[in-house]
Amino acid sequence: MGNTFGRLFRVTTWGESHGAAIGAVVDGCPARLPLSEADIQPDLDRRAPGQSTLVTQRKESDTVRILSGVYEGQTLGTPISLEIPNQDMRSGDYRDMQEKYRPSHADYTYDAKYGVRDWRGGGRTSARETAGRVAAGAVARKLLAMRHQVEIVSWVSAVGAITAECDVESVTQERVEKTPVRCPDLARAEEMIRKIEAIRKDGNSIGGTITCAIRRAPAGWGAPVFDRLEADLAKAMLSLPASKGFEIGSGFAGTLLTGREHNDPFYMAGDRVRTRTNRSGGVQGGISNGETIYFKVAFKPTATIMTEQQTVNVRHEDTTLTGRGRHDPGVLPRAVPMVEAMAALVLADHALRQHAIS
Repeated sequence: MGNTFGRLFRVTTWGESHGAAIGAVVDGCPARLPLSEADIQPDLDRRAPGQSTLVTQRKESDTVRILSGVYEGQTLGTPISLEIPNQDMRSGDYRDMQEKYRPSHADYTYDAKYGVRDWRGGGRTSARETAGRVAAGAVARKLLAMRHQVEIVSWVSAVGAITAECDVESVTQERVEKTPVRCPDLARAEEMIRKIEAIRKDGNSIGGTITCAIRRAPAGWGAPVFDRLEADLAKAMLSLPASKGFEIGSGFAGTLLTGREHNDPFYMAGDRVRTRTNRSGGVQGGISNGETIYFKVAFKPTATIMTEQQTVNVRHEDTTLTGRGRHDPGVLPRAVPMVEAMAALVLADHALRQHAIS
C-alpha cells in the first residue's frame, strides 16, 4: 500500500536503502516516445549522494538500467521498468538502530504499523527510495517537454533564515547548477554554503525551502473538487522525505492581502487569455490557467545528527542513541531534482487525463 502514484501515468517505486537495488515501474507512458538511459541519468546524477560536502557522503553511482518497455529507442506503451543498483550500503553504521528508535525518523511508526522493519539505513523510509521517483520523473519530464513544451525548474530558495527571492519566470537550470547548494542567487548561495558547512562541522542539520516553477503548462489541466491540480501537487510534494509544508502562489502571505489586492485581473494578449499578476500561482479552481505554476516546499532539518539523544528501544525502555554513521547536514540540494520529478509526474498524469476527455 502507498507505493503507487498517479492515475493514468502511474509510477510504483520498489526497493530498500540497503537491498540489492531500487527502482521504479512506469505504467501508462504513451508509445513512440524517444527514450534511453541517457535521458534519465542526468537527473539521477543531480540527486545522487556524495556530490559535495553539503550532503551525505554515501558513494552511489546511481546508474540506471531500462529493463523493459523500450525497444529501439522508443517506448512501447508497456510498463517501463527502471533499475538502480545499491553499492555503498555499510549496514554496520546502523547496527545501533536495530534496537533503538531514531528520534524524528520512521523507526517507531513503522514498527507500530507493521510489527517489522528493515533497520538498515531506514529501509523503505530512506531518501534512497527517491532515486526511483527521480528516474520515473525523468520519463515524465521527457513526455511533457516533447509533447507539450512544458519546462520545470526548481531551486533552493531558503536555508534556515537565509532567503533568496528569485524571479519564477526567468530562473534557469543552468543558473541553479552553478553552485552545489543549487541557489540561483549566487551571493545568497555563498551564505547558504557557509551556513551548511558550519552546521555540518557541528554535527547538526538544517532545513529550508525549495521553489518550483512549471512553465508553459496549458490552460485546462487539473479538475475541480477532489482532484484539484494544486491538491495533487501538494500530495506529491508532501510525500517526499523530510517535507513539512507546501504553498502555491501567494501562499500564506496571501492571507495578509484583501481581495482587491490579491485578485489577478484578466486581459487579452492576442488570442490568449492572460493575468496581469499571478498570485494564484497558475492554478484557479483547481485547473491551470496557462500562467506559470509556482509553489514552495518546506523541508525540515534531517533527523540524523551527530549528537547523543534520548530515545526508547524496541522493548519500550528509555535509553540514549549516540550519533554515528554518515551525516547529512541538509536534504535541500539533493531535493531539488526530487521536487522536479514529483512535479513532472503530477503534470504528466494530468496531461493524459486532459487528453482522455478532449
